[in-house]
Amino acid sequence: MNGNELNQAVRGTLETFIGYADELGELDQALGDGDLGITVSLGAKAVDDALEQLPESATPTEVVLACAKAFANANPSTMAALVAGALLAGSRTWGDATSIEQEDVNRFALAAAESISQRGKSQVGEKTILDAMFPAAEALQETEDGRLDAAIEAAQRGVDTSKALQSRRGRASWLQERSIGLQDPGATAFLRFLQSWKIANSAEPRPED
Repeated sequence: MNGNELNQAVRGTLETFIGYADELGELDQALGDGDLGITVSLGAKAVDDALEQLPESATPTEVVLACAKAFANANPSTMAALVAGALLAGSRTWGDATSIEQEDVNRFALAAAESISQRGKSQVGEKTILDAMFPAAEALQETEDGRLDAAIEAAQRGVDTSKALQSRRGRASWLQERSIGLQDPGATAFLRFLQSWKIANSAEPRPED
């Protein structure tokens, strides 16, 4: 996949992903300050506008850097900063490559998850986006065929598992035991992004869950 192909794939994915903004806002309202839906909406629009301005000759790294800058500038939220940092970390694994293969995607996914872990001072099991990101990244590393499906399944398990966890980071941690039983919005957002990527790039119908 070259830079222009990545550009179009991301824009198509965001067109679907933005449809989950209300769901993510409601989940975040239950655990945090409820701004995740707004973060997704504003960020997706800003990224789409930025990618529209890129030349077809842009490299995959340049596409990701444009995404990171636009997403961060569109939102003052902690999530936006963490996502932008993750995108930057992932892009460093690609360098000046003019096209990317599956192994490049695998390295990107792991670097992105590690970035959020380090910058957010969090880890799997603390009811955050990492409960979906790390399992998905590991599934990409371990699976030969059907990698995206395996990543989606791993992320879904992470989301399901997050319900039984107590929030340990961010505003959600203020709820303490009351956070148990609630689905983590960040992990759900990552799952929805993976599902949106599959929908946008395979013309499959949107899942109803």
